[in-house]
Amino acid sequence: MDAEQHPAPDTIVLVHGLWVTPRSWEEWVAHYEAQGFTVVTPAYPGFEVEVEALRADESIIAECDITATIDHLADVVRSIPTAPIIMGHSFGGALTQMLLHRGLGAAGVAINSAPTEGVRTNPPSQLKSLWPALNNPAKRHRAVGFTEKQFHYAFTNTLDEEAAKAAYERYAIAAPGRWVWDYGLIANFKPGHQETWVDYRNADRAPLLFIGGTADHIMPPAVNKSNAKKYAKSGVPAEYLEFEGRSHWTCAEPGWEKVADTALEWALAHARALSLPG
Repeated sequence: MDAEQHPAPDTIVLVHGLWVTPRSWEEWVAHYEAQGFTVVTPAYPGFEVEVEALRADESIIAECDITATIDHLADVVRSIPTAPIIMGHSFGGALTQMLLHRGLGAAGVAINSAPTEGVRTNPPSQLKSLWPALNNPAKRHRAVGFTEKQFHYAFTNTLDEEAAKAAYERYAIAAPGRWVWDYGLIANFKPGHQETWVDYRNADRAPLLFIGGTADHIMPPAVNKSNAKKYAKSGVPAEYLEFEGRSHWTCAEPGWEKVADTALEWALAHARALSLPG
């Protein structure tokens, strides 16, 4: 089929990670819309309400199901007439990989991505960042939040205290404890494939870029490099790009525009032509 039948992507889907909501993409939405793109920021099921509402009733977070979340995101992507670019941050990066595994999207970008199944790299700063969620097995069944100090270490460590406090107050929520336990701590030790499994040899997926930051505590470069290498034998691009001195909060800390522009330029240059599956 010719290029006219396979138009370039005109839509960008931004997938948020844990401990935040689609609000975390607000600067990127305006940035991409100003360039003429349609931008979609789907929430996890139940997370469509404001940050303040989720803080007031964390039961929605505690009960959030990962399979339902992936299925919901897949439905959103399938509803877009032209195959979109899918970008995800943190656990949204893992979800992006799972969506590409399903044959969705024209290109994917995983920013400071949480690992999919089989990535066994766990640097000390990652374990320290996640320890508030892992220090009590009972938290597996709860919504697990960070204190302001813990959020500063895990997410906003390159910001001064005032800026970190502002980010915490505007964006931070709790995360489903089960997701952290089941897909972060013990996914690689459970029998059979888990929900975060992808076929790294799948040749029928869109090109994928991993973006890491050297100052990221919770998903350090080693995690993203290890994840990217898993795709080496697929025959489809899975590249890794690193930004010096950028933290896990790279999508909102000063200089985020460079990250957003680099992600989009790569995705447009590598986007595959395809029709969405029915």
